[in-house]
Amino acid sequence: MKVILLSDIERVGDRGTVVNVKPGYARNYLFPRKLALEATKSQLAQLDSIKKQLATKETKITKRLTDLAGRLGLVSVKTTIKVGEEGAFGSITNADIATLLAAEGHEIDKRSIVLAEPVKAPGVYDVTVKLGHEVSATVKLWVAEEPA
Repeated sequence: MKVILLSDIERVGDRGTVVNVKPGYARNYLFPRKLALEATKSQLAQLDSIKKQLATKETKITKRLTDLAGRLGLVSVKTTIKVGEEGAFGSITNADIATLLAAEGHEIDKRSIVLAEPVKAPGVYDVTVKLGHEVSATVKLWVAEEPA
C-alpha cells in the first residue's frame, strides 16, 4: 500500500515521501497516529501543498522549541546530596532534575534529560536537555553537600 509520510519514521522514510508499506501497518499504526496519509490520486496531486504545510508546521515547532531552549539556557537549579565519609549516598538522576525543573515552571520529560553519568558529588554540572527537532538546551545544576 502506498502512503505519504507526514513524519520522519525510522526505517520507513522521511516526511513528505511516498513509500510502500504493508496494509496492516498503515491501517493499525500509521493512520491512527496521523503519521501518514493514503496515497490516493488526489493526495498525490496535492503532494506539493502537503509538503508546504508540513514545512510550515515544522518551522513553527522548531521556533517554539528554540524559544524554550533560550529560556532553559537561563535556568539554574539547585539541590543537595547527602555526603558521608565514604562519599555520596545515592545520586541525582534525570528524574530528580525533571522534578527540579518542574518546580521552576518548566515541564520537561525525564527522558529528554541527558546525563553522561549520574551525579554523585557536590559541584556545578551542565545538563543537556534534548527538546526534539535537533534542538537542545543546557541547564546549570548546582549540587551542594548535605551532611549525613
